[in-house]
Amino acid sequence: MLVVDDEPQIVRALKVVLREAGFEAIGAETAAEALDLAAVHPPEAAIVDLVLPDGDGVEVTHRLREWSEMPILVLSAIGDEEQKVKALEAGADDYITKPFGSRELVARLQAALRRTGSAEVEPRIAVEGLDIDVAAHVVRRDGEPVHLTPIEFELLKVLVRNRGRLMTHRALLTDVWGPQYVNDVQPLRTHIARLRAKIEPDGGTPRYIVTDPGVGYRFAL
Repeated sequence: MLVVDDEPQIVRALKVVLREAGFEAIGAETAAEALDLAAVHPPEAAIVDLVLPDGDGVEVTHRLREWSEMPILVLSAIGDEEQKVKALEAGADDYITKPFGSRELVARLQAALRRTGSAEVEPRIAVEGLDIDVAAHVVRRDGEPVHLTPIEFELLKVLVRNRGRLMTHRALLTDVWGPQYVNDVQPLRTHIARLRAKIEPDGGTPRYIVTDPGVGYRFAL
C-alpha cells in the first residue's frame, strides 16, 4: 500500500491505521518519491494527497494510471471540488475529505479493492427491497417491476457497475450521452431525480443513489 502526503504525521497515522486493518504501507512525502517507489515496488493500492510540494495528486494519479489499474484514493481538503473532479477524471477511484475517520478510509479502500478483484460480468444486486439484474434489464422494487426509460436504465447500469465508486458528472454524461454532452449537468440531475423517484423508498434521504455535492453520484449499497 502506498501512502503519499507531505505531512509526515499524516503518513505515520495512515500507516498505523492501515497496519491495524491488515495492510502493509510504505510512505512518500513528494510526487517524485511516490512515483519512484511505485515503479520499484508496485503497490496493491495508493492513497494520495491532492497537494504535494513538487506537484499534485492529480498528476500522480494520471502517471500511475498510465501503467496500473490499482485502486487510487485521493485525500483533499474541504472545498476542493474542482481538484477532486480532476483527480477522479485522471483515474482516481474515490476521494476522502480531510479530516476523515479511520473506519471510513478503510471501508472506502476495501470497497475499491473489491471492485478491482471482481470479475467483468454484468452485476445483479438484491439489497434492501431493490433487485437489479443488469444483464436481463430487469429492476424490481419490493418485488414489483419498475419501468425505466432507456436513459434511466443506462444511468442505473453505469452506477451499479461502479457500485460504491463516485462517478463524476462528466463520467456519467460521457458514458450515457456521449462526450459532446459533458457540460449538460442539469439534464443529468433531472434524470437522476426521476430515477430516484422510481427506485428509492418514499420520502427521506436517498438510500441507493447518493449525491456528492458539486462532484457526482455513487450507488452506495
